[in-house]
Amino acid sequence: MTTRRTLLGGAATAVLAAPRLAAAQASPGVTATEIRIGNTMSYSGPVSSLGIQGKTMEAYFRKLNDDGGIAGRKIRFFTYDDAYSPPKTVEQVRRLVEQDQVACLFSNLGTPTNSAILRYTNQRKVPNLFPSTGADKWSNYKEFPWTIGFPPSYRIEAQLYAKHILATHPGGRIAILHQNDDFGRDYVHGVRDVLGARFEEATKVLSYESTDPTIDQQILTLQQSGAQGLVLAVTAKFASMAIRKLHEIGWKPTTCVHYGANSVGVVIQPAGMEKAVGLTTAAYMKDPTDPAWAKDAGMLEWRAFMARYLPDADLTDANSVYGYSAARAMEQVLRQCGEDASRENIMRQAASLKDVEVPTLLPGIRLNSSPTNYRPIRQMQLQRFNGRSYDRFGELLEGSVS
Repeated sequence: MTTRRTLLGGAATAVLAAPRLAAAQASPGVTATEIRIGNTMSYSGPVSSLGIQGKTMEAYFRKLNDDGGIAGRKIRFFTYDDAYSPPKTVEQVRRLVEQDQVACLFSNLGTPTNSAILRYTNQRKVPNLFPSTGADKWSNYKEFPWTIGFPPSYRIEAQLYAKHILATHPGGRIAILHQNDDFGRDYVHGVRDVLGARFEEATKVLSYESTDPTIDQQILTLQQSGAQGLVLAVTAKFASMAIRKLHEIGWKPTTCVHYGANSVGVVIQPAGMEKAVGLTTAAYMKDPTDPAWAKDAGMLEWRAFMARYLPDADLTDANSVYGYSAARAMEQVLRQCGEDASRENIMRQAASLKDVEVPTLLPGIRLNSSPTNYRPIRQMQLQRFNGRSYDRFGELLEGSVS
């Protein structure tokens, strides 16, 4: 397993005022000329296809540096491979905090991996901004004030799927296949929120391990339950497997798949486009394969960025849109910080987002956070795959948070 380390920006030569120099020297990861940001990403391992998120963020920070940086400082971005292994994440995050002396962590990938460092980063008072996971626990501002979420809560997503399935099949049964960790269990909690006392009788729940070679047996068992709806709380590789298996056995429940495993390029094309027709998922970002965004200003801006900084990337992969969107949010936080990029102010500004527009998010969705709202994105819209791209339907929806 290789470790990626990317250092962006160089030593600027401007001479700044003494007060700013003193303040910078007192803040870990901040000098008069640079801000150090740390990240762990799965460039190898079972979810390595998501590594494009980190590459896109790296490219965006390079773009910011080319444009002059922020408040006179360049961004120095350290991104290390943790192979989606929690023990490796702990090792790499300690390296980022204790050796590289980063000012903050940004968009570390994965629920089990971020869970492994949650108490460490909060005890050390290191901001862990916008982890690339929608686990409900990142909303817990009381217990973990130095960790703030970004994408919508998985629990909210599951609530929307359960309501959609029941609207399609009133009184029907729901099958759930979930990864056996906090990521997957959030979907079980969300469906339970909707079904209430009916949960035990109205569901069939099975799990899998991220290291499992296949989920074929789970799909067969869930089919035998007689469920009319299926919730797939799975990562990209297993989403492709599920789509293929469902088609192979001819089982056609109303199927809803986790929004992080709905990429046309990474998930559906490998499975077979025709096999995914009717697949439902939730969206909060613009889909790069949707013709509706062909001339959209925000997506044209994203494509121009990709053409210049990642010319060989797959433009059908929504993970690049995610990496770009998250990096735009990080840029907003740093701009709000101004000259004070201390850990305390970075965390304060991350929890002070007011109607921030990111051009790659769906119309109507804005970033909002506060000291008592650590879930900047709360809305999503359902969409259904038509054999080529997704068709959005219904209104923007918002679930209830725990």
